[in-house]
Amino acid sequence: MARCWEMRGCDDEMQAECLHSTTLHDRCPTKCAFAGCDLPQHELTSDPALVFDPSVDRDHAVKEYCLFCAFFLINGPRR
Repeated sequence: MARCWEMRGCDDEMQAECLHSTTLHDRCPTKCAFAGCDLPQHELTSDPALVFDPSVDRDHAVKEYCLFCAFFLINGPRR
């Protein structure tokens, strides 16, 4: 089962054309209309202890929004 930080917000057809998904294997930028997260566990945080936690493995997040999500920063993969 995929974790929320591993799922892009667009469908397979859109991902096939998206440079972030196919060519660059980059994170979906926050300016992308499909990169937002409307899951109930999504909670933006500015808590420095979470945002700058060195043990969080941010390489697993496919969207920039995840990098400031308390759920990902607390429950996401660790180094």
